[in-house]
Amino acid sequence: MKRLLALGALGALVLLSFAVLAGADDGKGDLRSGGDASLTFAIYGDAPYATQTADYTVAPTNPDHAQFDAAGEFVAAVNRDRKVKLVLFAGDIHSGKEPCTFTYDRAIYNLWSNFREPLIYTPGDNEWSDCHKSKQAGAKQFPASSGYYINYAAGNPVANLDLVRQLFFADPGHALGGEHKKVLSQAQVNDPAHPNDAQYVENVMWEQAGVLFVTVNIPGGSNNDADAWFGVAETDMQKQERKQRTEADLRWLDAAFAQATSDNVAGVVIMEQGDVWDLDGTVVADNHLTGYETLIQKIADKTHDFAPKPVLLFNGDSHFYRSDNPLQNNAACLTETATFPTTVACTNGVSLADAHDTHGVGFDPYGPDGLTNFHRLVVHGATQPFEYLRVKVDTKHPPAASDNSFGPFSWERVRP
Repeated sequence: MKRLLALGALGALVLLSFAVLAGADDGKGDLRSGGDASLTFAIYGDAPYATQTADYTVAPTNPDHAQFDAAGEFVAAVNRDRKVKLVLFAGDIHSGKEPCTFTYDRAIYNLWSNFREPLIYTPGDNEWSDCHKSKQAGAKQFPASSGYYINYAAGNPVANLDLVRQLFFADPGHALGGEHKKVLSQAQVNDPAHPNDAQYVENVMWEQAGVLFVTVNIPGGSNNDADAWFGVAETDMQKQERKQRTEADLRWLDAAFAQATSDNVAGVVIMEQGDVWDLDGTVVADNHLTGYETLIQKIADKTHDFAPKPVLLFNGDSHFYRSDNPLQNNAACLTETATFPTTVACTNGVSLADAHDTHGVGFDPYGPDGLTNFHRLVVHGATQPFEYLRVKVDTKHPPAASDNSFGPFSWERVRP
């Protein structure tokens, strides 16, 4: 009992939930890591994208369906990769120039139902927090002044997040795709001190191959901080959404690392959508980074406490493959080129810990070198041909150190 109390209330509740649900599992997705010491999974994000060229007020249609039309074959190609036993999707089911509709979201749900293996999804900003934006149709009507809004709930971000939950997380604690995989959802952990945390059904964790996986809802656009909804002064609804979700995310990360420590796993994998170090490709304004400060600090603190064991973070959002350690000054950084799968040294953001100092969210609490047991991978997205990262976890026979490995993890870019 003293150990449970030391973990904190939520940590103790998660440990208990893991034990109860794992004991009742049907054998198709143990919450605790089973006997397999290796796992290969595919991860991708920001797809399918398209470009809206028609006037939303004339017709709520998207004339460019090329990526959506190709998405079915991509799913089939992943299914043909017999090494892959799990699929992860790092957010953004459509572009930032497409409307947010029930019909489209349902079409993606139906598409993903064709995955042979389980699929774990964390929401991106384009499908909820950015639905208010004019370029995604915002509160536009079809036809003009008809009262019929193009976007679901007239683009209200909170309502669109609820829609995402209703469609993609209707069965808390179960993955999408095939094989009926079980996970632990934050909605399944009854925390009396924080009853609102039960709404974050999209935050999940599970263990496989001696590693703990955790997802947290962290959208691009500085964590729903930089862009006022509908172009007006930030409302109480927006402030409350960000505050409650961020606090729930922080508690979920605490609980995940408590579970990882209790179970003595070999590593932790974090998946979230927003690029919280978005210095790739464009000059990002300060206000598009500051909203991530508390989340970055939490990840850094937990990584430090988990040392020397590795923490690997995946995000989408920035569209270009990137491999780096933004919690270590002067760490190596590789990014994709036009020649697949060639990578080159990054030309910006190499010392991201230093770079964050110039953006108001810098910190260097662990000495001049930072944290060496952390690594970050940004998954490719937004363009064709589609690609995924094929990631192998092997805790018994970890790979040799290379540009494509870290701890027990190794990876390769795959274009089917």
